[in-house]
Amino acid sequence: MTITQLRYVLAVAEHQNFTKAAEKTFVTQPTLSMQIQKLEDELEILIFDRSKKPIELTSVGKKIVNQARNIVNEAERMQDVVDQEKGFIGGEFHLGIIPTIMPTLLPMFLKSFNNRYPKVLLRIEELTTDEIIAKINDGHLDAAIAATPLNSEKIKERPLYYEPFVGYVPQNHRLYEQSKIDSSDLDLNDILLLEDGHCFRDGVINLCKASKVQKDDQFQLESGSFETLVKLSNEGLGMTLLPYLHTLDLSEVQTKNLRHFNPPSPAREVSLIYSKSELKMQIVNALYDVISGVVRGAITFQDVKIISPIS
Repeated sequence: MTITQLRYVLAVAEHQNFTKAAEKTFVTQPTLSMQIQKLEDELEILIFDRSKKPIELTSVGKKIVNQARNIVNEAERMQDVVDQEKGFIGGEFHLGIIPTIMPTLLPMFLKSFNNRYPKVLLRIEELTTDEIIAKINDGHLDAAIAATPLNSEKIKERPLYYEPFVGYVPQNHRLYEQSKIDSSDLDLNDILLLEDGHCFRDGVINLCKASKVQKDDQFQLESGSFETLVKLSNEGLGMTLLPYLHTLDLSEVQTKNLRHFNPPSPAREVSLIYSKSELKMQIVNALYDVISGVVRGAITFQDVKIISPIS
């Protein structure tokens, strides 16, 4: 049994196809198939049911895959030990970021990080929170940036910053004349929301529920972007809530529609999250230092109330 064989098994389990798995592991399909066959012969079991399309794990194969993932992770940890001993910060690193954070945060830290750690090759994906959790647990992401707390037993959370919610209130709205607003002022019946699947949407709904203001009907207007929500609001279709960093890119005219909350301001906790196996921690720590340092100058709010992203 070899680590390489176990990596091949994990690839086939993920892609449910020997050809795709071979492409992802940069070997020929016959080589990959032969190595897996050798492992099955050695263990005297079948890991995959090849009669199914797509290929499926056998019952014992599922247990083998779980153990293989642990073994491969521990093997990679050995390289981590060597890298840390040498003070080396480099190599490929897979980072996931949720859509409501990526557009504002990534431009703030990426150039600085690349300049400081040129030997790190960041592979960045925009993913939903559910996708991030699944990929971290499966070992396909080294870390991610998401709204927390997530309350996941297998994932560690390291808060980077607390980002306040800010109201975007058009001139024809009942709250426009108020210089500041309270969560008790909110009514889901006239709040434009992101589409289902965005944790910021869940945070807004939780904020309104906490104020005992709920909506009986299905939401009529939803969008996949804050930019569209602002445009819809400008058309008089309702107010919306934005994360603070998104408000920094608004035009001078648009900023007149912003209404901050009276303290404590509702806010989301944004964290760097990673597996409790703590692989590649030297890069995780480097990311944390760069991002927290950059954001510290942009967000100065202290008196905040964290709103859960979990509905």
